[in-house]
Amino acid sequence: MSSKAFIDTLWEEHNSAAKCASPEDVAAWFNLVIAVLFPGVSSRSFDSKAEIEIEINNIENQLSHLLKCNAYDCNAAEEVAQAFNNYLPKLKEMLDKDAQALLDGDPAAKVKNEVVRSYPGFYATAAHRVAHFLWQKNVSLIPRMISEYAHTRTGVDIHPGATIGEYFFIDHGTGVVVGETSVIGNHVKIYQGVTLGALSVEKKMSNEKRHPTVEDNVVIYAGATILGGETTIGAGSVIGGNVWLTRSVPAESKIYYKASMTDGDGAADTIVYKP
Repeated sequence: MSSKAFIDTLWEEHNSAAKCASPEDVAAWFNLVIAVLFPGVSSRSFDSKAEIEIEINNIENQLSHLLKCNAYDCNAAEEVAQAFNNYLPKLKEMLDKDAQALLDGDPAAKVKNEVVRSYPGFYATAAHRVAHFLWQKNVSLIPRMISEYAHTRTGVDIHPGATIGEYFFIDHGTGVVVGETSVIGNHVKIYQGVTLGALSVEKKMSNEKRHPTVEDNVVIYAGATILGGETTIGAGSVIGGNVWLTRSVPAESKIYYKASMTDGDGAADTIVYKP
């Protein structure tokens, strides 16, 4: 292809492409939300209640602009932006619970502000709660931008479609993957390298439940892989490190690997224990 033809091709693609907000603009908006909700997360500070009110209005106006830039219906964009601002008190309440779960569950955490300002698990969860709200409003691109931005910062990959309950705990974070149709209950702890994934990635399954359900008060240790839309981890269960699980387990189960001491080849046997 000649240089002129190449330029012509690029021009046609740029000229015909939908006008979209940039990932940088979306990330800046999300960081504004977190900065308003949590003091000290950024260098932004407020000298009066009026300044906070102005920034809350900015959150709504900027979101409306971002939605319109993504060819979203103008009236719908304003309605979604207003609904998001109405959601801010609930969002703050849920994120406070997530921060408390991390503080209560991690002996290394000393104060809540430490969790909010420095823990990647908290940041990833905050991004998900914002993205999930928009996803439920039938917004698709912006939630994916938010989740992928958090992914690059934290190593935690949570699809905005996943449903996650209260007091969610992600420790360390790196390598955690939570698929689109995952359902996670309350007071769930997940450690690094955990995958809640699908048994199959066939395109025809896009409208089916492909990812696991994790009920309340479950702990999933590092490196565990749990797959399948029909897989349910019963309430109060503990899933050990590096477990590969593709079937449901009842409440209060303990699943872990133990190296065989009889065959001499170091093979791992699955041990299921229910008290």
